[in-house]
Amino acid sequence: MTRLQNSFRDFLLETDPEIFAAIAGEELRQQQGINLIPSENYTYPEVLAALGSVLTNKYCEGYPGRRYYAGQTFADRVENAARERACRLFRAEHANVQPLSGSPMNQAVYLAFMKPGDTILGMDLSHGGHLTHGAPVSHMGQLFNFVRYKTRPDQAGAIDFDEVRRLALETHPKIVLCGYTSYPREYDYAAFRSIASEVGALAMADVSHVAGMIAANVLPNPLDAGFDIVTTTTHKSLRGPRGGMILCRKQYAKQIDNSVFPGLQGGPHMNSIAAAAIAFRKAEETEFQNYARQTLANARALAEALSRAGVTLVTGGTSNHMMVADTIASFGIDGRQAEETLERIGIATNKQVIPDDPNPPLRPSGIRIGTPASTTRGMAEADMARIAGWIVDALRHSADTTRLFRLASEVKELSVAFPIPGFDNLPW
Repeated sequence: MTRLQNSFRDFLLETDPEIFAAIAGEELRQQQGINLIPSENYTYPEVLAALGSVLTNKYCEGYPGRRYYAGQTFADRVENAARERACRLFRAEHANVQPLSGSPMNQAVYLAFMKPGDTILGMDLSHGGHLTHGAPVSHMGQLFNFVRYKTRPDQAGAIDFDEVRRLALETHPKIVLCGYTSYPREYDYAAFRSIASEVGALAMADVSHVAGMIAANVLPNPLDAGFDIVTTTTHKSLRGPRGGMILCRKQYAKQIDNSVFPGLQGGPHMNSIAAAAIAFRKAEETEFQNYARQTLANARALAEALSRAGVTLVTGGTSNHMMVADTIASFGIDGRQAEETLERIGIATNKQVIPDDPNPPLRPSGIRIGTPASTTRGMAEADMARIAGWIVDALRHSADTTRLFRLASEVKELSVAFPIPGFDNLPW
């Protein structure tokens, strides 16, 4: 394996030194900094190996046993394994593992059951919803009528289910959608399921951020609450490749499959499906379950340390793996300035809107912070306390170049003490 790795690196260096330098630089950046972006993680070397395998060469339009190209014996084995493992992991009746990423997976669900102009009840973007949950700038937001519910910032980000029910009774949605990209609390899936049943709508959950914790049984599974459809990306807390997946009740399997192919996509990326299958198997192991529990423990520790230091968190804390800090209220700087300052000391976060943010998305009022990637590297609660101190120090003194230089050295010292799993086994 070492000989193969060296040959890949040497070959790439010889044939395309520009791209080699960029990849090598990114490897160094990841190793020497701390990644607190909630939607990013470090995948397994086995996943990287599958992504670079000969499956990249194969066209597999259709589904196992019903393809449009010859030579599918081994591709069918891969996709069947991925589907079976996904169903077992999430207690689902059916899985479609072909969506290329998160956006097309959600689009495929909408287009399977909706006509243009039909109504979907989903979470407001500034309160934690995702772009694909009906943001006006998205194509889906222009194609369908999205009605948006909000959280109650004055009640630690709680969702007012009386208001959700009122909106549902008033607008008669065909889908009641729960899911988020920046909501630090958990959902009451039973309450959403009850409202959807009352208005005759499908209950859909997008669990892309928390799929790993659901797989490890440390956060609730909406399928256990009777949801009809669950979508998730396969990276983030699952630690798999970049891709999407749709889980559903058996009665909706044909509509979902037809919507993904031929409705929305052509040939699936079979190398990514193989990589996802590997991640699903990994998620069944005790080591992964311990990882998921530690991710939540680290998030609580980080949120508590930030709060003690006077940082305003939009929901007062976290019930999952992430938190959103109001940097204007806490430090007098917007999210873009905060993101750039923290990047200067080697901590990666991302600028983030807060509920009903008066500022534009590229200069929002906050940053989003999460613990999946740092937990993958082996960091624990004591490390979160140190990181919180660096965040507060940097943002309170964002113009102090000398101080930021010192903080960058401290961040790097901690980072290199926690090697990224699998970097020694990279297949290039």
